[in-house]
Amino acid sequence: MKNLFFALPTACLLAGGVQAQTMPVAAPSVPATDTYFGTTVNDPYRNLENLSDPAVQAWIKAQAEYARQTLDAIPGRQKLIDAMQAFDARKAAKVGTLRIADNDRYFYLKTRPQDQQAKLYCRDGYKGAEVLLFDPEAYETGKVYTVSSFAPTFDGSKVAFSIGEKGAEIGRTLIMDVKTHKLYPEQLERTSFGSADWLPDNNTLTYTPMNSADVKDPAARLNTQALLHRVGTPQSQDRPVFSAQLCPKLGITPAEYPYAGVDRDSKLTFGFLSSVDRYLHGYYAPAAALAQPSVKWQPLFEPQQEVTNFVTDDQYIYFTTSKNTPREKIMRMPAARPDVARAELLVPESPTEAIDDNELLTTRDGLYFVRTKNGVEAKLYFVPKGSKTLVAIALPEKAGSIALQNKNTQSPDLWVAPTGWTTDRKRYRYIAATKKFTAEPLSSEAQYPEFADLVVEEQLVPSHDGVLVPLSLIYKKGTPRNGTAPVFLYGYGAYSISNPPAFNPNRLLWTQQGGVLAVAHVRGGGELGEAWHKAGQKATKPNTWKDLIACADYLVKSQYTAPGRIAINGGSAGGILIGRAMTERPDLFAAAIPQVGCLNAVRMENSPNGPVNAPEFGTVLKEDECKALLEMDAYQHLQPGTKYPATLVTAGMNDPRVIAWQPAKFAARLQASTASGKPVLLFTDYDAGHGIGNSKQKQFESTADVLSFGLWQTGAPGFQPKPVATSLK
Repeated sequence: MKNLFFALPTACLLAGGVQAQTMPVAAPSVPATDTYFGTTVNDPYRNLENLSDPAVQAWIKAQAEYARQTLDAIPGRQKLIDAMQAFDARKAAKVGTLRIADNDRYFYLKTRPQDQQAKLYCRDGYKGAEVLLFDPEAYETGKVYTVSSFAPTFDGSKVAFSIGEKGAEIGRTLIMDVKTHKLYPEQLERTSFGSADWLPDNNTLTYTPMNSADVKDPAARLNTQALLHRVGTPQSQDRPVFSAQLCPKLGITPAEYPYAGVDRDSKLTFGFLSSVDRYLHGYYAPAAALAQPSVKWQPLFEPQQEVTNFVTDDQYIYFTTSKNTPREKIMRMPAARPDVARAELLVPESPTEAIDDNELLTTRDGLYFVRTKNGVEAKLYFVPKGSKTLVAIALPEKAGSIALQNKNTQSPDLWVAPTGWTTDRKRYRYIAATKKFTAEPLSSEAQYPEFADLVVEEQLVPSHDGVLVPLSLIYKKGTPRNGTAPVFLYGYGAYSISNPPAFNPNRLLWTQQGGVLAVAHVRGGGELGEAWHKAGQKATKPNTWKDLIACADYLVKSQYTAPGRIAINGGSAGGILIGRAMTERPDLFAAAIPQVGCLNAVRMENSPNGPVNAPEFGTVLKEDECKALLEMDAYQHLQPGTKYPATLVTAGMNDPRVIAWQPAKFAARLQASTASGKPVLLFTDYDAGHGIGNSKQKQFESTADVLSFGLWQTGAPGFQPKPVATSLK
């Protein structure tokens, strides 16, 4: 989920000769009162939850226009966009998602400097001639789509890909014959990101559509079903294969998303129930079972077993688990007789490194995986097939994080892509037989001399309870330690998602203004393993924002910066982090920027995507969890007459994850509560959702909004509006 004013006097002009606009009127207020287990809670802007109300629409629209005019007029903002465009032009091509079929056919998304959206390409082999398969900018006249995900068949003869418009993550799936480049007549409607899964016959796929494409529809994501589709047939003929309706004995809840597929290596059919709970809940049956009218499912993984990921080969199912193992271990069990209780230990827990369970795969040679120390130092490991020997693989360069790619489990092919805070990602082919790496880049390479003198520090900062929190700092060599540097402090802290080192030249522009770029690896994330996640979840959620506050205090005490020179940023679930940090310590921050953020947590379940998030944050139906939700609710912690920092709140009108009224309610109450006289801007983008699928230019503009607002409020030269003298009468 994701990151995310004050009324200037009308006599004051912003640089560039753009007059500040009149502050929009206060939000319409129709108060409501709720009682949660004896606690009465006031909600003065409950009416803003009705996004169809003309008065609500008018207010949000006026806020967006005012915010847009104010942000556009910040001196230095356009220079940031110009720099981002210049960075983009340095690479003739940027290749993103990659899938490699059995016949060595590469499928990938590529963006060139002249492209606003990534296009789908293929080529035969690493050095094959490139072929454009689908251009989302040319699909329908007057409309621009985003390819949100794609999946080729095992033999590379077909590719299914999902497209959405205006940042919507619920769109349609198209299927193309790769040889002829022709689309099959059917379109699978109401599909979401990454829902297509091909079967080994290369002609059938499973997918789980939503019930509606309307992000405001409360029934859109409830009681969904996994369907089986045969290429060349209409969607109306697709048959349900896994759902609560078909499997009443499994106790599938309305908020769980059922997914089904066939694994050709283990020769098993899998059915999984998905929510934000990272512990797998899955079942299995013989591979041929999906062809039957009903499937006799057997338990594979139960949530209480704390299995977080798994891969297969023709003999075993390998899985990571955090059960009684904070940094996780790897187990294996025979694919012919899956039984977690009888699984054997393959890789024990490390005392200093946590397994990155996103980077776990098998090849013909064995099992590869990645471990990280404090979430910022990555190492690659290997267990040869048929062995229990753990081998550490020396990389060609130091890595803050590592991405792994294979072709299939029958091939020895493995690609390793390390990166860091100041080093761009590089792609290498690794040959296990020779233990050698060979560079095989897909994206064009570029040089960034302006970042050659950057310093990276990895600190451990004591939090409120003495627990040490990793803090990453990036700044220019020679930046004075006299308390004057503007700091951009980013955090997230949810779902066990880490913030690993990644090269982002656009964000590094902060350092070019004499600032310190900081990433707080707060509890709730996965940097130190599952125990770190659990320490920032539900009742322990306060650790998340208290860790961020501790990192900010450390930066002040260590003379990197001073109160009033720190901008904090986080998005989606990170809105809890930013909202509660600024409401608990408003004196500490110059600016707070929650992007598409969850800011009214106690009302989360009243939005379409809310129920599925209960495993992470809690439910109002349980007293202890309801209390935790109230504690993490930034909207409910706003106090009238408090001097809050300048705040930029963003929302996406097409956002299916955090509905637009969450940020809107927070901004309305903050505008009515703050006594600091500092800006509170609410920018709602009507052509965007949660940020996924934004055009390249929109990404530049959004990043420039965040950086320029932060630089303005932290006092950075070159970003300060210049008042124009007016005559007094």
